[in-house]
Amino acid sequence: MLNRRHIRVKILQTIYAMHQSGSEELEKEEKFLFSSLESIQNLYLIMVSVLMEIRRKEEEFLEIAAKKHLATEKDKNPNKKFIKNRVLVSLDKNNLLADNLEKFKIINWKQNDDMILLLLEETKKSKLYIDYLASKENSFEDDKQFVAKLFEEVIATNEKLFDYLEDFRLTWVDDIPLVNTMFLKQLKTLEESNLFILGIPTLYKDAEDKDFAKDLFRKTVLNEQDLAKEYLDRTPNWDPERISEIDTIMLKMAICEFLRFPSIPIKVTINEYLEIAKEYATPKSSIFINGILDNLVKEYQKTNKLNKTGRGLM
Repeated sequence: MLNRRHIRVKILQTIYAMHQSGSEELEKEEKFLFSSLESIQNLYLIMVSVLMEIRRKEEEFLEIAAKKHLATEKDKNPNKKFIKNRVLVSLDKNNLLADNLEKFKIINWKQNDDMILLLLEETKKSKLYIDYLASKENSFEDDKQFVAKLFEEVIATNEKLFDYLEDFRLTWVDDIPLVNTMFLKQLKTLEESNLFILGIPTLYKDAEDKDFAKDLFRKTVLNEQDLAKEYLDRTPNWDPERISEIDTIMLKMAICEFLRFPSIPIKVTINEYLEIAKEYATPKSSIFINGILDNLVKEYQKTNKLNKTGRGLM
């Protein structure tokens, strides 16, 4: 689920938080970093469970309406296309998902039923839902496309849901787009012949990525002063006091990768931090960082300071 850019962003945010709090407890902050990374799986399960809960809630409403003393014909014979949607039903019957919801103690919607009611209301007001119920099409592909669009256009874009998730765990703000994209990607691979393969994605691509997170965090934090010396004398036109803290952390992380991660290509490191700078720093940060890193690389190459091997030579 996680790519290395997202891992770099999490490390950047953790180091920034350390600076802001004045913390020097490496192990405590490392634990926070990995807690932040691992909680992304909880977020994934919470988002999937939204779909499960709104289907259950609608089924409950239809059953109550049918039992009313003065039930109308519509109450007795409602349109059940939504609650019988093959994909939504498969989520509800997926034992792997159920086991993970229990394992990770995902009980958010049992404690916040009002959010499910709000999302169900938004769903039923949407043109997407109205057209789906009115359509005579009754195929698995139609069901799958409806759920994908419902998630993408109604659930994932709901501001109140976003606010709730942000309040629940601040570190999820940057994780929500990643999780939503991953769920949609998984959803679109579902086949009617194998509906129950949808589970919780593996957090890291491999053990190497988890090691990368630990190593980059530790090597940057433990060598901040030495890493800072690499660029401080090379910024004559920039007052060190006026360089943003985010920029300095990104520079230290990038230089750390140059000098202490022989298998990571120089171009990969530079491109990653330029993209991160565009999203998390000031408008001029990417230009500033690119200039510093480019000059450092040229100098390192002249003095044979770079020790790249394997993939790192690319």
